[in-house]
Amino acid sequence: MNASNVRQDSLPQAIDWHPADVLAALKKRGHNLAGLSVANGYHPTAAGKALKQQWPAMEALVARAIGLPPQAIWPSRYHDDGSPKSRAKA
Repeated sequence: MNASNVRQDSLPQAIDWHPADVLAALKKRGHNLAGLSVANGYHPTAAGKALKQQWPAMEALVARAIGLPPQAIWPSRYHDDGSPKSRAKA
C-alpha cells in the first residue's frame, strides 16, 4: 500500500495528553496546579479545570510551566497555526 491509498481519516491523530501526564510534567519541574493558579491570581482549583475543559489562558500558563506550547499538550483544542478552536456550544 502506498501513501496515495491511505485514507486521510485512517491516519493517526494527535491526541491530548492524559491529565496525569500533565500533572507529572508539572511535578518534574517543581510546579503544581494550585500553585500555578494562585501565583497567577486565580482560585487554587482554576488550573485543574483546564485539564478537563478548554480554557486558553490557563492552558497557556500550564504549558509555559511545562516548557511547551499549549497545542503540543492539547492538540484537539488548537488549530495548526496555534490559535484556539472555538468552544463547542452545548
